[in-house]
Amino acid sequence: MNPIEILNLATTAILANKMRSFLTMLGIVIGVTSVIVLISVVTGLKSYITKEIQGLGSNLMFVIPGKVGGARSPGGVQVNRLTMQDAITLKIKLAGMADSSAVVQKVTTLKYLNKSDKNVTLVGVQANYPKLISITFEKGRGFTSAEESAGKKMAVIGISAESKLFGTNSAIGQKISIENVKYEVIGVLSKRGSIFGIDQDNVVAIPLSAARKQFGLDRLNTIYIEAYKSEEVKLVQKKAESILLKRLSEDDFSIMTQEQTLSTIGQITGVLTIALGGIAAISLIVGGIGIMNIMLVSVTERTREIGLRKALGATPANIRTQFLIEAVVLAGLGGIMGIFLGIGLSLIIGRFITTVVPLWSVALSFGFSAIVGIVFGVAPAIRAAKLDPITALRYE
Repeated sequence: MNPIEILNLATTAILANKMRSFLTMLGIVIGVTSVIVLISVVTGLKSYITKEIQGLGSNLMFVIPGKVGGARSPGGVQVNRLTMQDAITLKIKLAGMADSSAVVQKVTTLKYLNKSDKNVTLVGVQANYPKLISITFEKGRGFTSAEESAGKKMAVIGISAESKLFGTNSAIGQKISIENVKYEVIGVLSKRGSIFGIDQDNVVAIPLSAARKQFGLDRLNTIYIEAYKSEEVKLVQKKAESILLKRLSEDDFSIMTQEQTLSTIGQITGVLTIALGGIAAISLIVGGIGIMNIMLVSVTERTREIGLRKALGATPANIRTQFLIEAVVLAGLGGIMGIFLGIGLSLIIGRFITTVVPLWSVALSFGFSAIVGIVFGVAPAIRAAKLDPITALRYE
């Protein structure tokens, strides 16, 4: 028998039991869909973060509390020892080489008249913060150095916060309440979008001195440093480290350049991709077991057919190939359906968060589904090929 004839026989057998064939493929469909959707979400997350960091400029670096991957306190949390004095020292000693800006952060609630916006990210920043991290304004302005130093009750909000509190009206010039303290809105930030369902525009920025005084924040979340020259980034990083090490230990802080940050993000998302893809691949294995079970049942049901075909000259190799092809076709069709469903779901999810469907994930999913069909189709195919034709013809 030629391969085309064997393929036609396998396809006919699959179409003879459409509902059973579909239910058999369902495990593969779910597995392939899960792999593509999960990988697209993680890849989209990496793409979004990479774009955001690259948009900050290659000269920017971040001082953060604790050592990345380093020692932790007995409670398992890295202790924050960064203070305002550290930021002041860096600004003074890096003068002429780099600019810096300190940031504190917390979650709060904004109120305007009878409206409130909960779980708003509040950042206390210095006047040069927007320039350092390339923030732009939809309308209004940021506060000046003099206003920040004086702790003026001024605020800049994101467009989501403006929409929730003011609707279609402008927030400029209005006063909002941040934990019972009134702040005048002087600016609205340009849209930044959301990441993993977290709205980056539901934010309020106030002068650092005002935030530290109102909330008693004596520890900094981040110190941004921007080297004036690209070729001096490494030099500025080393000098900043030596300055901070005079008061802090190596485990108290990390200074991450854009290159190092992107590398760390790549490692994290790589691990996430493997982990989530592996979890989703379990569905493919379960689907493969389903194919094997149904094919074994099919061998039993078609025992007389197998005996008749052998009596008419079909070799064990022909029988084995037919059942193997049936298993591969089932897995392949399930893989194709899963690919279209996975891409469709990724596009839908992409309306809310950034998703990217890499071609390698599609190829990997389909290839794995085909392999599953081959691996789990071998046992039924061998069983069918070994049936004795006389015994098979007498089977009831």
